Formats: sequence, structure tokens, C-alpha cells
Amino acid sequence: MKRKIIKINEEKCTGCGVCIPDCPEGALQLIDGKARLVSDLFCDGLGACVKICPTGAMTTEEREAEPYDEYKVMDNVVKGGKNVIKAHLVHLKDHGQDEFFNQAIDYLNKNNFEVPVLETKPLACGCPGTMQKDLSQMKKQSSQPAQALNIQSELNNWPIQLKLLNPDAPYLKKADLLIAADCTAFAYPNFHQKFLKNKILIMLCPKLDDNLQLYIDKLVSIFEMQEINSVTIVHMEVPCCGGVETIIKEALNKSGKNIIMKDYTVSLTGELV
Repeated sequence: MKRKIIKINEEKCTGCGVCIPDCPEGALQLIDGKARLVSDLFCDGLGACVKICPTGAMTTEEREAEPYDEYKVMDNVVKGGKNVIKAHLVHLKDHGQDEFFNQAIDYLNKNNFEVPVLETKPLACGCPGTMQKDLSQMKKQSSQPAQALNIQSELNNWPIQLKLLNPDAPYLKKADLLIAADCTAFAYPNFHQKFLKNKILIMLCPKLDDNLQLYIDKLVSIFEMQEINSVTIVHMEVPCCGGVETIIKEALNKSGKNIIMKDYTVSLTGELV
């Protein structure tokens, strides 16, 4: 039958693996350094992997393919455990695939698997990084009362969003760059003093921002034109946030520049991991 299915441009694929967690159906695998569609049967064609791909290697096409079979897909999904099952159900629900969703629930019930409780409103694509979590009970409790501190801002430039940044900006000349995912400044409590001091800030979100290829091209221009001293990367621990590092490495590779690079990962509870 003819239906929508994922198409992978091997020349654009860098093998970063960011797309893999966004496919709970198990249709994608990394083989020989490239993302591969290993089964037409498992690909629902909804394109959860398309938006997360930092190089634009993922698209959808309409072609002859084996019909999607939710029951056979669930045979594969349940092997990944509760979180993968939940991500798959959220994925179906968020895309309005009620028939497949009901088939998945039927499979779980018939095979004596626990049906996970879904949040009230799942976010787009259903990847593990967007699952709702209450972090209040995970914070380390201190016996000392919090003290009011007058902390000085270390922000040295504006704008800070890569989408708005001018590669010709004079403050970029020989700068030490801090390229950070949007959420990190809120998750890490000492962001200004630990990371931002004496650096030029660039922020982006590989999950929500459109056309990541434009970001790669803009960073290439900055690296080529501005004699950048160093790049510090800060991103969250969720899988989709790994795209920040992928974008920067791709831009460095295209620019041909050898720039000192440090990479930091922030946990959901505000610690470095």
C-alpha cells in the first residue's frame, strides 16, 4: 500500500543518534554511523523524528510500504519497558491516532502489561524529554534558611537568541562563547557565575526551534569570521537536548576551525552530570 513513511538523507545524517529516542516504535537504529529505517512495518510516518533532526536529514515521503501494524509494533515497544510504552502511547495520542492508541491499549490488556497513566496534556512528539515531572520532591533539602543575595548579572550581549544574532556583531570578535540550551539558565541555579561570566551568550533550543540548518549556517559564519577563542556548551540531560552539541560540531566541521570546546550537562534537578 502507498502511505507516508520516513526518508533519511544519508549525506546529511551525521550519526548523532538524537532521533533514536524519539522513535519508541523502534523503526530507527544507528548502523555503520548512520540512522537507518530498519522496518517499514514499525514506522507510523507521523514524523516525530523529523523535527528533532539537527541536520534536516529526516523527511517524510509517500511510497509503497508494508502496512503499519500496531499489534506487531507493540511486540517491539514492550521490550523497551514502561517508559518506552508510555512514550509510544503519548506519541499516538498527541497525533490523534485514536484507532492505533486503542489497539495499543488492547494489546497491553490482552498480554497482561500495566497500562501507564498518561499526563493530562502530553507535549508534542511524546519523546522522553517532554514527559511531565514534579521535581519538588527531588530537590536536596537544606537545614539552613535561604539568604537573600544581590547577585550581579554577567550578561555581556544582546540579543542572545541565535535566531536573532548578527554574525557580524563586533562583540563576537575573539570571544569566548557560551552556547546554551534555553532551559539550562533556569535549571542550573548558578548559571551566571559558573558559565556566563566573561563570555558571550548564544541560546537556542534544538527541540522547538524551526530549521536548524539555518543555525548551523549562522554558526559557520561566526566561526569563520570572528576568530572565536573558545566554545562552552551547556545542555540539559534529556535526549533531545543533545542536539545542541551536534549542531555546534557540525558547524565547526564545516568551518574548518579548530576551536577549544567544553561540554557540560545539567540534570533536571539542577546539578552537573
